[in-house]
Amino acid sequence: MTTPIATALAGKRLFVTGATGFLGTALVERLLRGVPDCEIVLLVRPGRKRTVEQRAQREIFRNDCFDRLRDELGGKAAFDEVVARRVTVVAGDVSTDGLGLDDHGRDVLASCDTVIHSAATVSFDSPLDLAVEVNLLGPTRIARTLHTLGVAPHLVAVSTCYVAGNRRGAAPEIRVDESPFWIDVDWKREVDASRRMRGDFEAASRTAENLERFRAEARDELGAAGGPLLAEKTEALRQAWVKDQLVEAGRARAASLGWPDAYAMTKALGERALGEERGAVPVSIVRPAIIESAWSEPVPGWIRGFRMAEPVIISYARGLLSQFPGVPEGTVDVIPVDLVVGALCAVAARGPSNDDGTPDVTQVASGSSNPLKFQTMVDLVSAWFTEHPLYDRDGQPISVPEFAFPGRGQVEGELRRAHKVLTTAEKLLANLPLRGKQAQWAAGIEEKRELVDRATAYVTLYGSYTECEAIYGVERLLALHEALAAPDRRDFGCDPRIVDWAHYVREIHLPSVVKHARVRTDGSSGTSEARSTRLRRQVLDPQRTLAAFDLENTLIASNVVTSFAWLATRRLDAADRRTLTARLVAEAPALLKLDRKDRSDFLRHFYRRYEGAPKLELLEDSEEMLSDLILTKSFPAGIRRVREHRALGHRTVLITGALDFVVEPLKPLFDDIVAPSLTENADGTLTGQMAHVPPTGESRAQALYDYAAEHDLDVSEAVAYADSTSDLPLLEAVGFPVAVNPEARLASLARKRGWLVEQWDKAPGFVPPRLPIPARSGPRREALRVPGYRSPDRAKARR
Repeated sequence: MTTPIATALAGKRLFVTGATGFLGTALVERLLRGVPDCEIVLLVRPGRKRTVEQRAQREIFRNDCFDRLRDELGGKAAFDEVVARRVTVVAGDVSTDGLGLDDHGRDVLASCDTVIHSAATVSFDSPLDLAVEVNLLGPTRIARTLHTLGVAPHLVAVSTCYVAGNRRGAAPEIRVDESPFWIDVDWKREVDASRRMRGDFEAASRTAENLERFRAEARDELGAAGGPLLAEKTEALRQAWVKDQLVEAGRARAASLGWPDAYAMTKALGERALGEERGAVPVSIVRPAIIESAWSEPVPGWIRGFRMAEPVIISYARGLLSQFPGVPEGTVDVIPVDLVVGALCAVAARGPSNDDGTPDVTQVASGSSNPLKFQTMVDLVSAWFTEHPLYDRDGQPISVPEFAFPGRGQVEGELRRAHKVLTTAEKLLANLPLRGKQAQWAAGIEEKRELVDRATAYVTLYGSYTECEAIYGVERLLALHEALAAPDRRDFGCDPRIVDWAHYVREIHLPSVVKHARVRTDGSSGTSEARSTRLRRQVLDPQRTLAAFDLENTLIASNVVTSFAWLATRRLDAADRRTLTARLVAEAPALLKLDRKDRSDFLRHFYRRYEGAPKLELLEDSEEMLSDLILTKSFPAGIRRVREHRALGHRTVLITGALDFVVEPLKPLFDDIVAPSLTENADGTLTGQMAHVPPTGESRAQALYDYAAEHDLDVSEAVAYADSTSDLPLLEAVGFPVAVNPEARLASLARKRGWLVEQWDKAPGFVPPRLPIPARSGPRREALRVPGYRSPDRAKARR
């Protein structure tokens, strides 16, 4: 092919799928920059909140892949003009029959000269039914739609070299069904089976046994977060279970037929289906190996997202993966993305190579012509990270381990044992009443367990690829490259022999991977702002409108039991005070269990102890309790934070489960207080029954919504401070949640969600009393109710 690619494609209209992906983005960039006279049509799936045009701008053209072209054109305005003039975006979805095209989309497709189909679910752990709908049926749907429209443009379908399956030795550029190792599988039955599996697993997920298990797991993670959040989490766990079952089903089915995973299997069956269903549409199949960062185009090292190798490399550099299965003399068949793009453009410009339109195959791989051995790659990576180590959170360099090239079974066994130990420790700590800095221990254990799980997933997903011993032939690829005009060999070259692997790994790929991973690459504190400082600045921004605070363990190191003990023993003699306090201590485990199960039920149960207590007397005692208990146990940093918000003009509200008379003395600190109250008898004593639903769980969030609506405030600009998962609805309701001295569950969630975590301490030098009881003053009074305890006065009254 001596005609230049730009000339061959001039005036042509190219229909491209998968443009939001790694390969598709690079392809669109090369066509815009290297083929100035072609038009491009992009098939983009509509988003939930964005139009296809918005998705294209956000997910394609804002990518740094186009920076070179923007600069060459003279800036953003000129670039936007070129895109508007040469690119058409249509809404559609390759997982839908007819591609989901409307009349306009069908007219546009019918006018195209070439279709380059790169859309795929490229994850190696995709659910089986999704892989079938996209990878297997996607190319066939395009061919059928073209047939329906009465047109037959050249269809270039992107597949993968790994359709050859788990085989050793030569894997030539032939159709899958021409291979002597092909197992004749009825792809239509595979489609039907995958769809039935989805229904079967959906039904199984809704059995009473499974639903109860999902709910128990949700409660383990969220604690007493309230019904709506528990229901949402339960449903998320159910859906995740269905997905996991479909992933495992795909992995098992692929293994049974000799493929490493459902991705390779569905790609292979997709090739077979396309060959049978293409009709008059001429087809070319391009099979890349493992696509990695660019060799030179648009710039060396350009990459979008993490591919297969990047998670493994970064995990190794961070000390997570001390070993990874692989054959040291085996070939790691990777290919830079720009060489794949060059091959696609060359095939599109050349047209179909078979006169009868039957699929011709071109493999874009390096293993047979310029192999990178696994041992060589490991040595290069190890040497680079020894010279340029990553650093841990303490600023210490991480030493990379020496690889021993164990088998996959050995690595998986070590990871399973580590998972078991960490899971046991995690469950043990979860049952302890840890909070604040101590709760970080549990969060740290959970983080380590998640790292082990991630490493296990990498071994499961990628181990078969590093152990693969197939050698993919590239005779047609090399012939395609040699047939290019001399300038095209430079601009659209696809010869893998040009890659110097040592230079590529050390000077191009690893620096790019580290840059995009945003990992710590030096041990100095530097001038960069700490994440907590940035979040704290956002919280105290004058644009915030409202700050909501929990009280107990957020602003004071106390709780409703401590307050009750103080008030109940306020007017008792020493012996009765000790007896009542001992009884409360004995009840502590049962009370803690009830509190963890449901905060509202706990408060209703516990507040019944106030039955018969004189309201006015409690108000009087609460004034003294403010200085004797509450202030002495307060967190000065928390009190200052309330005042900071008020100084900034933010409205402040205390939303607490503590009773109204307990927090009455705190009114001067806040603009408003939302607290529960108890109903009263005619004689001014309390009934022990709550007047309204207490502000806990979702009712606490509703109290915030009601308060914000009453004062015309935007909750997305609000801040909330709390310490427990029972406060999770409140924290999730605002735009700026802050976990204060969090319990173990909340510490874990805050870490995962990137929330600000504050560790506030009591004032230094204060020594609290051993028991939460006041000094004796005032007239002696009968004790408030404590189950199993009868004061002397009550005993006499009964007699």
